[in-house]
Amino acid sequence: MNYFSRPFAILAVLFLGIFAARAQQTAPKYSPAEADYVAHDFAFTSGERLAELRLHYRTLGTPQKDAAGRVTNAVLILHGTGGTGGQFLASQFAGELYGPGQLLDITKYFIILPDGIGHGKSSKPSDGMHTKFPAYDYDDMVAAQHLVLTEALGVQHLRLILGTSMGCMHAFVWGETYPDFADALMPLACLPVQIAGRNRLWRKMLIDGIRNDPAWAGGEYKEQPKDGLRTAEDLLIIAGSAPLVMQKNLATRDAADKFAGEVDARAAALDANDLIYQVNASRNYDPSPKLETITAPVMWINSADDFINPPELGIAERESKRLKNGTFVLLPIGDQTHGHGTHTWAVAWESYLKQLLERSAK
Repeated sequence: MNYFSRPFAILAVLFLGIFAARAQQTAPKYSPAEADYVAHDFAFTSGERLAELRLHYRTLGTPQKDAAGRVTNAVLILHGTGGTGGQFLASQFAGELYGPGQLLDITKYFIILPDGIGHGKSSKPSDGMHTKFPAYDYDDMVAAQHLVLTEALGVQHLRLILGTSMGCMHAFVWGETYPDFADALMPLACLPVQIAGRNRLWRKMLIDGIRNDPAWAGGEYKEQPKDGLRTAEDLLIIAGSAPLVMQKNLATRDAADKFAGEVDARAAALDANDLIYQVNASRNYDPSPKLETITAPVMWINSADDFINPPELGIAERESKRLKNGTFVLLPIGDQTHGHGTHTWAVAWESYLKQLLERSAK
């Protein structure tokens, strides 16, 4: 199959959901309410339709309303490719942000954690449709998030959108598609341009590794294509790694070899069709032509040890100048950075979240 035809495989920072989030520990003191919203006859940008699109979400806290009955304290937090809203219950995120007096104190804010289309408990290819599942993209995912807010939760405005990795890219799409919906945007670990260069190449290698495994069987496999998923997992580890962290955690030859030998156990968490669709979702992503239309205050943060968004490209510095009310911060490599996955370690960037909330207060 031609790489430039259907489905166009771009990974869109997949490792977050599969590698980093898998290693996180859930903070037990936060037990969110969980529910599903079913969108009927959902129309995708591809022209396909789905009679029932299930959209799963979690919430923490209680909505507060003004005299007109409008929710005033809602915060939307968006996960990366391969992840779920549940990853934001991890201690390095929830433990730093949701507690009494913390920046997103759930006694003050109504936190909304959706599972994107194709992820978690939302509708996805592995539910049974396999490769007949509609080829969703980021515009579809954001439109579905908008439905969850407005139809399921009655939220017409957000205090904040915070997005990590793919969710970071969704935050830029939100800012352009619904410019008045949020008071502030905090994109973490992405670039607001087409995915190209090395990023595009290694993603193609990953997806080809799955499709070229005979066991994939055109998506109608009876058992997961293990060889293809091993290739995918190996590439995810490289993309999601950071030299300083890996050197500390795998400080000996034996430790590194042992970790490399555990690829089968890690790959067992993947579904080949879900992975391909998650990767493919970024095929149309390119908010760069309309960055000037984003009016909400933006605090955009990347880290200098991010393999997926390397600072030496200079893209962030160039594009951030086009944001009318935006600030770009590049976190230097240090003990608090974790490569691309720094976005989920709130201690590394919470001071900038504080600045954004203060700057955007009304």
